[in-house]
Amino acid sequence: MYAISTTKKFITTDELKAMGYSYYKIKQLEADGLISRANKSTYENLSYNGDENDFLSAKAFVPSGVICLMSAARYYGLTTFLPDTVDVAIERKQKVSTLPDWPAIKLYYFDRVRMEAGVTEINECNETFRIFDVEKTVVDIISYRNKLGIEETAEILRNYVKRKDRQIDKLYNYSKLLRCEKIVRTYLEVLLH
Repeated sequence: MYAISTTKKFITTDELKAMGYSYYKIKQLEADGLISRANKSTYENLSYNGDENDFLSAKAFVPSGVICLMSAARYYGLTTFLPDTVDVAIERKQKVSTLPDWPAIKLYYFDRVRMEAGVTEINECNETFRIFDVEKTVVDIISYRNKLGIEETAEILRNYVKRKDRQIDKLYNYSKLLRCEKIVRTYLEVLLH
């Protein structure tokens, strides 16, 4: 029987190979019930004993994805709304072959410009996930307000405006880049005046 670290929830085939496991040994780990295939290149570590984090699970199934919209707003404390899915952005032309039953993942297809702007990396539970920064999240939510709900959008904006670390210039820069400056300006004028 082989042993693997209990500090990582998901392990890629490349990481297992780097630890010295051959394909035969990886199959043996799976047969012994220590790991379970999540998708073509990633296994769930069934010996993991750390904190659960839905964002890390989303990363395992959508490695190129970025946490976005309501999930990002919740992460930053901008909303009291508790999403029942993890919102993940991927580039329009990408395909995702497998999604888990839990956590439920909702995919949003962004164009390249929207996908590349404002991405930041967060380190939690000895692993990292990508998420859009606060200002990019707010601009995306304004852009998707009709799908997400006007009340939710208003709450997120009110909470953003109250933040001491808010960066209105950065917010406007994202709104120009993503061609929604007029609507962002309208919302902010109402809240700031």
